[in-house]
Amino acid sequence: MSFSRYNAYRIMWVLVLFDLPTETKKQRSQASRFRKDLIDDGFTMFQFSIYLRHCPSKENAEVHIRRAKNFLPEFGKVGIICITDKQFGQMEIFFSKKQTDLPAGPQQLELF
Repeated sequence: MSFSRYNAYRIMWVLVLFDLPTETKKQRSQASRFRKDLIDDGFTMFQFSIYLRHCPSKENAEVHIRRAKNFLPEFGKVGIICITDKQFGQMEIFFSKKQTDLPAGPQQLELF
């Protein structure tokens, strides 16, 4: 069985879901720093406390999962999940009762 280097079962999406306290100035600063670190590592906001990143492989996803773990703030609840592109593509997204398109993955450029 031959698999393409890039296919819907090898390409991964890393989702970081969080609920961070923002009651004090320090907590707000840590929450902002966490979001900024995720963005700097290539994550994009899906919802206010859900960020996602497209990764070309499981190995690449593991690198970004490790980085996200290094960004963890002192307090709060953070979940990290990795799903295949195929699973991500089965998600249905609605904006006010109207179905919308999934976020597009980056354009893949392959040089020979």
